[in-house]
Amino acid sequence: MSPERYQDLLVQFGYNRPIYIQYFDYVWRLLQGDFGLSISTKRSVLQEFLTLFPATLELSSFAMLFAISVGVPAGIFAAVRRGSWFDQITMGVALTGYSMPIFWWGLLLIIFFSGTLQWTPVSGRISLLYFFEPVTGFMLIDSFLSGQKGAFTSAVQHLILPSIVLATIPLAVIARQTRSAMLEVLSEDYVRTARAKGLSELSVLFSHVLRNALVPILTGVVVVIPLLFMGSLITESFFSIPGLGSYTIDAINSQDFSIVRAMVFLGSVLYILGLILTDISYTWVDPRVRL
Repeated sequence: MSPERYQDLLVQFGYNRPIYIQYFDYVWRLLQGDFGLSISTKRSVLQEFLTLFPATLELSSFAMLFAISVGVPAGIFAAVRRGSWFDQITMGVALTGYSMPIFWWGLLLIIFFSGTLQWTPVSGRISLLYFFEPVTGFMLIDSFLSGQKGAFTSAVQHLILPSIVLATIPLAVIARQTRSAMLEVLSEDYVRTARAKGLSELSVLFSHVLRNALVPILTGVVVVIPLLFMGSLITESFFSIPGLGSYTIDAINSQDFSIVRAMVFLGSVLYILGLILTDISYTWVDPRVRL
């Protein structure tokens, strides 16, 4: 690069100005919804974010749904059967899942389910046999709206394996948090009183124990949101899913700092919104809580 071109780029991106002026200018543009231009593609970062966000949201939503639907029941039964073989196996598996590297776990699943059993596809969001114009950006919805036979099934098959890989660590956290919260409530006096009154075990478990344990469980669910975002960086790259995760990894490799700054900022905003929604949900779970 010639010195003249270097100076032109400094002026173009504003790097020739003092740092504090660059900072306040960046904050002012953020307030206006301007996240800058990508150095690589010369496109607006916000436009690319809105284009890729549906893929990440779809994957994260199914991963979270899988983690909650498996982790919460596993934690409940582990707490009810405290000290049993089920409790020990469940917590052992949860600890293993929490400690397992995503790229290694994903590779094992690909070898077994895609290579050996050939049940699931290896990469992408849908088979190359199908093509249609995106309407919503969510592959499940667009494939269903396309009306092409087998498109929706292909989209579901492509979503199964990456969702399981991404949900592994959140599932382990939710299961351990649920067990801990349930054990704390099970030792309360009102639980023994409810049993002494002759209420059925299911009524005691779901009407008294689980409802009072939902607040820490919800907190545990929110805690895993950053884990989903960080896990998507590896999962989307590993399974060749065109989402924010692979987009951020490519930006880091190409030193596209405009994209990296925007992804960190937007990820923080989404996490804060999750905390706010969780605080609001506390009032629905526990009437004693007031905002």
